[in-house]
This record gives sequence, structure tokens and C-alpha cells, in this order.
Amino acid sequence: MQLRIINFKSITKTLSLCCFLYVGTVGAQEIIQDEVVKEKVKDSVVNATRIKADGVAAVVGDYIVLESDLDREIAQLEAQGADLSGVSRCELFGSLLEKKLYAHQAIQDSIIVNELYIKSLVDQQIQGIMAQTRGDMEGLLKFYKKDSEQALRDEMYEINKNAYLAQEMQKKVIDDVEVTPEEVRTFFNDIPKDERPTFGTELKVAQIVVIPEVTEEAKQAVIDRLNGFKKDVESGSSKFATKALFYSEDSGSKNNGGLLPTMNRKKPRMVKEFRDVAFNLQEGEISEPFETDFGFHIIYLEKIRGQEYEVRHILLRPELSQETIQKAKEEIERVRDLIVSGKTTFAEAAREFSDEEETKYEGGKLTNPTTQDFNFELTKMDTEMYTQIQNLKDGEVSQVIQDEDRINNIKFKIMTVTDRIDDHEADYARDYLKIKELALQDKQVRAIEKWQKEVIAETYVKINGEYRNCEYQSNWLKTQ
Repeated sequence: MQLRIINFKSITKTLSLCCFLYVGTVGAQEIIQDEVVKEKVKDSVVNATRIKADGVAAVVGDYIVLESDLDREIAQLEAQGADLSGVSRCELFGSLLEKKLYAHQAIQDSIIVNELYIKSLVDQQIQGIMAQTRGDMEGLLKFYKKDSEQALRDEMYEINKNAYLAQEMQKKVIDDVEVTPEEVRTFFNDIPKDERPTFGTELKVAQIVVIPEVTEEAKQAVIDRLNGFKKDVESGSSKFATKALFYSEDSGSKNNGGLLPTMNRKKPRMVKEFRDVAFNLQEGEISEPFETDFGFHIIYLEKIRGQEYEVRHILLRPELSQETIQKAKEEIERVRDLIVSGKTTFAEAAREFSDEEETKYEGGKLTNPTTQDFNFELTKMDTEMYTQIQNLKDGEVSQVIQDEDRINNIKFKIMTVTDRIDDHEADYARDYLKIKELALQDKQVRAIEKWQKEVIAETYVKINGEYRNCEYQSNWLKTQ
């Protein structure tokens, strides 16, 4: 089957409209009562027996969209910094309908909701809002027009649950979509030459990293401290969640008492060392201290439900001495001098001296996580990286940069730009991976369109009021 010619802006727009409404806290939604759900009317145009409830803009399966939802949605997206220029109210309303359709079908397909994850997400959202409002819960309840914190949590739970269902349903629709090399070639050849995309200036960036060494004494100090936490909890003098809240260095979980997203034996997410310990614990048991790339941990296993494990952990990192920090800095300065003096090349120095396993064997070249090649488009480059290399000429070596990442509190690096590709029209050989991604997005869009067409035809849909005048890409009005 020959791929149709597409507009690249429409690909991006369609995919983002399918996705951006599933991020964060979005508009109100509620479940229709049983007597409404039982009515299996599929024609949204002719429905004389159905009574339109006040304020209901649309009904999709088991869900309703209130007339106020769209304004709330727009306000929420703008507060999150979303760029809605060029996106009409009708398009946004169509996206709300899509969201409800995904959530409705997810229930029909028995997609399981991770309740602990949703509750954790609500906790994080409320904590984030409270931080911005300086802990003013009364003001928060007034803003959301709720009588109590529990009422607010209940609504946020439902919103996040249905957003989660929608997201999982969409992933299910496109997860198996792939493109073959022949489809990529056909896709590219079908684009008229004067409509081929232009890719911006691209850079290839390399770096050499030296990480301060952790002494055995520092490691043992952390192990002893974790053993102290374990002893306190097992003796009943303290709770694991309290220890995690005050002492854990995992910023993503400490505010939730060290609680992590539910672990599943069939869907491994954590690093192997962590999984091996967690899956060998009994309910209520606390592990011995153990090491991963992130530092030292102890794990508390709260509950086992089939293949799912609910765990908390405490992470501590060994302290670095000023002596080892200074030694690492002097080492990277020595390596820089070797390169600048011409005694070795940047690539050779990376292979010999760099502590970064992911890049050293590629001569220090960084891989673009989006495209999986070595090219970074200048206009899409990470802000921090751009700041570090923006003034470098090709082949020039940066001064020593002190940095940090999720694993290392301190590391030192030098960087260079190894190659620069100016703005250019898409070239099949040079830009194959980018063209493949565009071809995949096009195929995903068509998979979504096909799925929507089939599911809308089988689902009760009712559009009310001014929104019946919108021109939708999907057959929401069932006029076809």
C-alpha cells in the first residue's frame, strides 16, 4: 500500500493533540449514572428520547464533557506553558472527546489502573501546588471550589485515573506500529521535492568525564548509617517512611516516605540490583544495605499482590572528600592540556581517561536520546548543553566544567564540537533516522484515525449546542 503524502506540521499537531491533554491535572469529568449508560443509542444526530442535561456539552460512552470543561482545560494548559497558538477551540474540544473515547474504551478493554501510582501522583500534585501557594490549603480549596481536602483529592484522583486510562489506551493502539525500510523509502519518495522538510543546524558533541573516587571509608559510613535506620524501624522506635522523609537522597520518592511506583515482576523498571533485592523480600521485611550506580539503599517491602510489589526505599550517597574532588579536577585539567598541546586527540583521550562508560568507547561522542544518532539539532538542543558549548568553535576544547547528574553529585568534564552540519534539505542517506521517525509518526496517526473511526462507530456519542457546528477530523457527529 502506498503511503499518502502528509504535511509535517499536521503530523506534529495531530500527535500532540492526541497526547498533551493526558499530562497533569485536567478538566472535570464524571461518570453517567447507570440508567443513562444502559441506553445503547449509537446515532448522535437523531436521538429524540434522550434528555440533554444542563451544562452537558457532549457524551462519549460512559463519560460526559461539561460546557465549562474546555475553558478550564485551556486555562490549565496555559498555566503549564503550552503553546496553543493556531489551535482552535473546536480542535481542543475534539481532543477532549478523544480523551473520553480512549478512557471509555480502556475500561471496555479491562486496562488495569495502578491505584497506588494514581494516589502518589495526586500527592505530588497537591504538594507541588501547596509549595507554590505557601501551604495555603484554604486558598487551594477555594480556588478549586471544594469543601474539604478529601473532596479535592477524590476529584483529582478521578481526573488522573481517567487520564491514565486514556494514555494507556492510546499506547495500546500505537505500541505495535512499526515501519519497514521499504515504507520509509516510499514515504520519502512520495514527498514532492519542494515540500521536503528542512533540518536545522546540527552539531556532533563529545565530552570527557572524570568522576571523583569514593573511598571505602565513605562507603562504610553510609552502610553503617543505613543499618542504623534498619535497626530503629525493626525495634519500633521509628517508621520507615519517616526515616525516608527526613534522610533519603532520592528526591523523587522522599516526600512520599520513600514510596516507589508499584514494581511488577513481568514489567521490570528498576535496575537489576534493586529488583533482585526487592523480589526476594517477604512482606514487612527490610533489606540489608546494598549498592547500585545511584548509591546505597535499604528497601522495605510493604505488600505483595500477585506479581506486584509495593516498596519503599532509602537512598544515601557516600560523601566525597575534598581531597578526592581536587584530585579529579587536576586529572581532567591534565587531560585537557594533553589535547590542547596536540599530544593526543580528544577521541583517544576519551577512550583512555573518561569515566563515562556510555561515551568513552565512541571517542566521547554523545548520543542524541531522541534520534539515537550523534547529531543534535541546535534549535532543539538541551538548554544546559547549549550553554556549555555555544561559544565553542569546531575542534576547540572547553574549559573544565563542574557538573552533576542523577548518579554523581560532582563530576568534571571537558567538551568539544566534533562536527557541524548547516541547515539543509532532508537527505535520505544522511537523515535516514529522522525520516524514519516522520514515517513512523505518519503511520501512527493513520493507526489512530483508523481506530477512532471504528470505535466511534460502536460507541454512543452525543454532541450538543455550539459544538455541533465544529468541523471535526473524526466522525463525532456520525454524519458519514
